[in-house]
Formats: sequence, C-alpha cells, structure tokens
Amino acid sequence: MVRIAEAVRPRLARAVTAAKPRVARVTRAVGPRLARITPPASLTRIPAISRPTALKPWQYTAGAATAGLALAVGVVTAAGPWDADGQRTAERERAAAQERAGGTDHDDGSGTRAEGPRPAPSAASVLTGLGGAATTVKSAPAEKAVRDLLGPLLDSSALGKVHTASVVDVATGRRLYDADADRAMTPASTTKIATAVAALSALGPDHRLTTRAALLPDTGELVLVGGGDPTLTARKDPGGWASLRTLAHDTAAALKKRGVHKVTLSYDATLYAGSELHPIGVNDNLAPVSALMADEGRTDDSTSGPVTRVTDPAAAAAATFAGFLADDGIRTTSPGPSKATSRATTLAGVSSPPLSALVERMLTNSDNDIAEALARQTALATGKSPSFGGGAAAIGARLSRLGLPVTGADFHDGSGLNRDDRMTADLLTALLVKAGSSSHPELRPVLTGLPVAGFTGTLADRYTDGAAGVVRAKTGTLTGVNTLAGTVVDRDGRLLAFAFLTSDTTAPTEAQSALDHTATALAGCGCAQ
Repeated sequence: MVRIAEAVRPRLARAVTAAKPRVARVTRAVGPRLARITPPASLTRIPAISRPTALKPWQYTAGAATAGLALAVGVVTAAGPWDADGQRTAERERAAAQERAGGTDHDDGSGTRAEGPRPAPSAASVLTGLGGAATTVKSAPAEKAVRDLLGPLLDSSALGKVHTASVVDVATGRRLYDADADRAMTPASTTKIATAVAALSALGPDHRLTTRAALLPDTGELVLVGGGDPTLTARKDPGGWASLRTLAHDTAAALKKRGVHKVTLSYDATLYAGSELHPIGVNDNLAPVSALMADEGRTDDSTSGPVTRVTDPAAAAAATFAGFLADDGIRTTSPGPSKATSRATTLAGVSSPPLSALVERMLTNSDNDIAEALARQTALATGKSPSFGGGAAAIGARLSRLGLPVTGADFHDGSGLNRDDRMTADLLTALLVKAGSSSHPELRPVLTGLPVAGFTGTLADRYTDGAAGVVRAKTGTLTGVNTLAGTVVDRDGRLLAFAFLTSDTTAPTEAQSALDHTATALAGCGCAQ
C-alpha cells in the first residue's frame, strides 16, 4: 500500500488543489438540480439525481440533458487528472500498483506501517450486485414503467420496420425491458463489443503486441517481423503507441555494434492467414488486414475514420522502416517479403500499449482495423486460424465459454462491417453486464472504452441536446441498419445496460436521433418501484 500511496498521492494532491475553485462553481450552478455529484470509480459510486414525478418522455429528455451536462462537467472537474483517452491518470497508476483491493489495507503485512498520512478507508459500494451490502440507490426500475416509457419511443417510424431492444439492471442482472430481445439482427459496429470481450477474455488486459527486427545469422538478412499491432506508428510523436522510428533507431544501434552498415532488408507478415481483403472489398473504413502495418495503412495524418489506405500495408511499413534506418546510417536493399526462421536473432522490438488500451481505442473510435486485428489475435490465442473465418469462430466460441446467450449469434468478422453478422439485443446487454461483473475485472475496458455522449469518439457530436455525459454507448451504422448499445445511469442512480437494434431504416440521421432520444429518456427515467 505504501507503493500505491506514493504513486497516487502527488497527482491527487495536485488535482484536489486545482479542482477546488471549479468544483465550487459547478456545485453552486447545479445544486438545485443534483442532489450530489460523485466521481464514478470502477462502477462503485453513482451520482444520485433528484427524482421528479409524473414526467412525460419529452420531459425526461430535457431533464436528462440539463442534469447530464452538469454531471459531466462536475465529474470531469472533480476527478482529474485525466489521460487523453478519458481515464483518470491517478486511477490507472493506483490500479497498476495495487496488490490487494480496498483502501483499508493500511500495511504491507509485516505488522508495521510506514510513516505518513493514513490511507482513506474504503468507500462502501452503492451497487450491491457489484460487491457490498451498503447502498444508497433506490430499488431497480419497474418493468412496467420502463415499458411505458420506451415502447412509444422505439415505435418511431424513423427506426424502420423491425426493431429489437433489451434493458438490464447491471447490479442485479434483472431484465427490465424486452422487445424481441432474442431475435438475431445485423449488429453493425456493436459487434466490436463482442470482439472486445472475446479478446480480453482470451488474452488478458495486459497482453501486448510486439513488432521486432531480427537478423538471420547465415545470410545477414534483416527481417522486420509483424506481430499484428495495427497501432504501430511512424509519426514523430508516437503518442504512447509503439514507434517504428524507435524500432529503426534501436535496430541501427544494434547493427553498428556488430560492425554492420548495410543489410538485405525483408519483412515478415506471415503471422496471419487467409485473405487480407475484407469481403466488402476495398473500402476506406478498413485497410487490408496484415500482421505488419504502420498507422493502419492510412495515406494521411488521420488517426480515425474513413480514409484511403495503402494497398499493401506490410510493404509500405517496411519501406518506411528502411528510410528510418538510412537516417541512422544503415543502408538497405529494397525490402521484399520473407519469413524469420527460428535461428533469427532479435535485435530490437517495440510493443503496443496493453490490450486494455487497444480495446478502449477500438470502441471509442469504432476502429475497424483494431477490431479485425483483435479477432485474429483471439484466434491465435485459442488455436484457430488467424483469418476472417477463424477470428469469427474464435469470438463465438469464447463468448459461449463465458456462458453468454449466443443462440442466434453468427459472426463473420470482428468489426461488424459484414452484413451477415448476427447478434441479439439479449447478447449485447449480457456482454455489458458481464463486463461490469466483479468476477470479470479483466473485461472492464469494455465499459471504460464506450464513447461518452457529447464528449468522445463516435458520440462526440451526438446528444448535444440529450443526456451528454450520462450515456456511454457503442454505435452501429450500415445502410438500412442503426444500432446502439451501452450503459446509462438513471435518475435513481441505477446503472442500466441497454441495446437497441433496428433494420430497414431509410434515413440514418433521423434513426440516430430517435435512438439517442430513447437512450436519453432512459437516462431521465425515475422508474423505481
């Protein structure tokens, strides 16, 4: 605990000092609307919001909009400092140092305690289903109240001819709303929730993907070996991701120590199998899936969203690597494909951030390249072919092993770009509940990676007049298909998981708006029994 305290104390002290004036202003501004604002920490503390009576759906929307914006401002202000990906730095560092749960572990087991301030006692959990008997939230919403609220909203003509839905209380696992929840539908990008759960379950949140440079002793051939990291970057500022420049610099230094200044350069992208091209064909939403690529094969400086991609990511990455070696005084031949044998000596390597960070980036930005990479990594970890088909089979098998309701589910990729993918609303909410379970902490990045309404990722420009800061959800959009699945804290302080799937929509903007309106109403629901 001493190590934990020392790692976290300086940041928390700075955060508290910096936040006091802003927290005071926020408290004065939103006090009449919010009973209290409490930073959410690992899903154990949830803000309670004063509950109106007999509100109509439009009033739920308006109330959630105001309360949500106020809540988001207050929480972000009070909780800092924050990483660029939206996770508190102090929380990340404490988790990394922690060996036992609970702030009441005041010593290291030796019977003595280091000098210094005593750690704060552990806070009581407000979600009994997530561990702890103490609770300050009200009873779970009544099924009839939720049905009466959501039914008319989901019947909107903007949501097409067919829609399914599920709402579940995360703490208890109790189903609160069911509209054909076991009917398999095209999930679009909400498929990435399943991909994330499968990858984290199979590989663990701390798993890293390594790209390396290896030297063949017999031929003197230098091989750039892809480890399947789609976040490998050639940018000057890697932003915390694995750097191709660093790999080249370290490789050049190792070669010079051996007295080598010219090499035959090759690249190895044989980790994956099958076609690199998704069944949808060449598409700006996804590069050819390769075990070796830099910056997702993008042809501009973008880091997310659709853009023209290189046709051969591995060859392009190797050519860039050769240029960096030249900058460090190592001449190379024009690189070609090869395979590093077991006799090859690794000269240098760079590793991705932990899988938890890759999952969060994938979900926040709806990153198809990461999704397809994680599907193949799941296949490799479970003994299946690292191809589109093998990755899809690995996802389904892993979810089944977790005891999730996979009846009717049918996976064909990891990204959801394939229109033949099928999932049920029941499975989507079950995935989210599993990710919130205290028995599966390795799955928590599935929840922390969900875009925050009005603030991050694919929801940054949505919910500007809705439940900004309260809804966290993964979007899904294909022609005629609009889906939304995520979590929301209702006005009684309950954490709810929801999934809405629609098909045969004719106006995507109107469909998105209707789904957002429904999630906003759920956020404003004061439906406790």
